[in-house]
Amino acid sequence: MNLTDDIGSRRPLMDLPTVAEQLGVNERHIRRLVHERRIPFVKWGHLLRFDPDEIDEWLDAARVPAEP
Repeated sequence: MNLTDDIGSRRPLMDLPTVAEQLGVNERHIRRLVHERRIPFVKWGHLLRFDPDEIDEWLDAARVPAEP
């Protein structure tokens, strides 16, 4: 696999309002998670972006299984 194949198969990065909406929280909460380094993010200059695949993995890792 070459670099262009890898880039072409990636989902676009999400901005802060999109992540907040997807998680059902306000933007301030996402900013707090970023500040505390509790959510994976990309800092590009002054912009915050989030990789949807990393957010999915982060959510899966935070999942608490139901007890039988």
